[in-house]
Amino acid sequence: MVIGIIGESCTGKSTLAEKINEKIPCEIYTGKDYLRLAKSEGIALKMFEKKLEDAVNGENIIYVISEPQHLHLLPEKAIRILVTADLEQIKERFAKRMKGTLPPPVTAMLEQKHGCFDDTVHNIHIISGETEIENVYSQIKKLM
Repeated sequence: MVIGIIGESCTGKSTLAEKINEKIPCEIYTGKDYLRLAKSEGIALKMFEKKLEDAVNGENIIYVISEPQHLHLLPEKAIRILVTADLEQIKERFAKRMKGTLPPPVTAMLEQKHGCFDDTVHNIHIISGETEIENVYSQIKKLM
């Protein structure tokens, strides 16, 4: 099974991946983690695409995606979970990552990217901080 957890930075995707992994053991990849599969980016990408395709009916993989250009890597039969959050919540979380200060260029980048996944096809939609994990598990089980 392949689960794609999709959303902007600081929406809770990695936390969700960890929680799912507690109930459904998975190998977790984030962003370009697939580069560890080979020395060449092109070969690593091809290996990762094959790994994901093979995992649809085999091992469990979670792929955490925060860049729209990585969406195409998800196999057609992957379970897609869209995680969204309010812009102010994202800014607050990002500021914590930066030790409390959110520089104006980072603020502008977050504002520009906000909503970039809103039209993404998904099976499950989670609003950060509002969706119970048990509800997510039951929705995943229905889609397996």
